[in-house]
Amino acid sequence: MRGLVVLVTLTCFATAQHQALIDYLERRLLAIETTRYASELRELKQQMVSQLENLDKEKEALRTNLDGVGTRVDRVERELDYLETQNGAQPCCGCGRQADRAADCSDMISSIKAMKILKRFGGPKGMWTKDMSKTSGKVYVFNGTDEDSVYEFATVQDFARSLGTALKLPSSWKGTGHAVYNNHVYYLNQVQDITVVKYDMRSSSITDSAVFPVQDHVPVYGLTPETVMDLAVDEEGLWVIYATRQNERHISLAKLDANSLDMEQMWDTSCPRENAEAAFVICGTLYVVYNTAQPGRSRIQCVFDVNDMVTNEDAPLIYFPKRYGAHSSLKYNPHEQLLYAWDDGYQILYKLVMKKKLEI
Repeated sequence: MRGLVVLVTLTCFATAQHQALIDYLERRLLAIETTRYASELRELKQQMVSQLENLDKEKEALRTNLDGVGTRVDRVERELDYLETQNGAQPCCGCGRQADRAADCSDMISSIKAMKILKRFGGPKGMWTKDMSKTSGKVYVFNGTDEDSVYEFATVQDFARSLGTALKLPSSWKGTGHAVYNNHVYYLNQVQDITVVKYDMRSSSITDSAVFPVQDHVPVYGLTPETVMDLAVDEEGLWVIYATRQNERHISLAKLDANSLDMEQMWDTSCPRENAEAAFVICGTLYVVYNTAQPGRSRIQCVFDVNDMVTNEDAPLIYFPKRYGAHSSLKYNPHEQLLYAWDDGYQILYKLVMKKKLEI
């Protein structure tokens, strides 16, 4: 019996030692594996740090290359513009026939044939245009939406080269709805009421001003709230595109005497303000350009003809070539059949293809 007890005791002791040995070995293995994993993690971390440093170097090199490409593209665009402007813009009709064409203007847009990105100048919003008279080739730039200076350039090629002069006007201007016509800058000043100021660039003096005779203005374009009113020039003279609280869902149009600033006639159109970004007038027809809150592809989606030769149902839906964002201004030049556009800081020229209204 005693022997059995001794045997059992020895067995239990041996089992305990065996278990302790197993526990010891497991702890050692775990320590070894932890050390190995830690070493592998350190190596992996070092490899990742090295790869990230290489990626940063490659990204910086790529950014430098892209900047170089952008510079070369801008240079090519300026050179192309220079070559094109050497031949001068082709007028839409003979100068001797301009008076007859204004009296019986029957052209409308058929399509937008091409566009040319002239350069990038200034902020995301602004306006640029050539003097709309046939005797002047000067270019004027209104950078921003609230300033008191305008940039003058002798030609389009001088603008492409940034060879111009900053001229301070007698008062500040608001928005992007200004116009230049017959050596006069027509700009909008707003203190309490909206005033159209006529400024003679030759004598550097204000020759006239008039408070626009409409109360309760609202921004004319839903997507360009900085522009309360928009002045436009076409073959028939000076126009005002505006909106009021009484008819705030739609855009209104008025004919303005360029000499006296008197209002000649006013129309309420069916073109909505919502999602409108800009507009212009050609041969007495208002073209309203629309976009979306998230800028996409601009399109002419509503027209209004003061002579009732074109209805909105007859006019084709015309898209602009896709470029940057949205237009803060579009100015039509009747002698070149070009649109001078400002798109997110880029100055763009759109070539228009025209047809007769009666050919619809």
